Amino acid sequence: MKVRNDIRTMLFDLDGTILDTNELIIRSFLESLKGSVPEGFSREHIIPSMGQPLADQMKLFSGLDDVQHLVDAYREINLRLHDELVKPFDFVKEVLEKLKANGVKLGVVTTKMRLTTERGLKFVAIHEYMDAIITIDDVVNAKPHPEPVIKAMELLGADPATTIMVGDSTVDMKSAAAAGTVPVGVAWSLKGGQILRDAGAEYVIDDMRELYAFAGLERERIAER
Repeated sequence: MKVRNDIRTMLFDLDGTILDTNELIIRSFLESLKGSVPEGFSREHIIPSMGQPLADQMKLFSGLDDVQHLVDAYREINLRLHDELVKPFDFVKEVLEKLKANGVKLGVVTTKMRLTTERGLKFVAIHEYMDAIITIDDVVNAKPHPEPVIKAMELLGADPATTIMVGDSTVDMKSAAAAGTVPVGVAWSLKGGQILRDAGAEYVIDDMRELYAFAGLERERIAER
């Protein structure tokens, strides 16, 4: 498969894709779920569903229908630990800066709420590069539904044919494909690149700098499907 070089819009998932929040998320779940999950519940139980809406995950883990108290506990812990544990993945800032300087439209499409989305982007100093931000607060249907990706493209006036959606989870790949964009997975996903390929990723990148090739800026090795 030939690497695309005509991409003019790049949309990104947040957690696990451009922001390394993996330990923050896992610790927030483990602490907030104490007493609500069986003994032995661990990070291995959490990783497969990362990327899904928080309330859905809490229902899955606890078996409860009403999980608002768990969601509230998670958010309190998550905010408290945020600045200690959040950092960008390698080369994120330099790649976003170069892409934007070369006219590529950039956006974030996440299942997080806007409060923590904005906080994370500002904390690692990449908020200024984003032309559109779509959170769980902005949609009726979260990923894997195409609505969040479509909404971001509408805000940007983007053409699906020249848009990629970059993510670390199966819901990102499914949402991207359903919206008519090119699904691109990241090999640093805790789930592994093969799971993303199986979910529809047309490409899996090992390094953020490989995104330059998609915009025709620079060609680097791309792990193709």
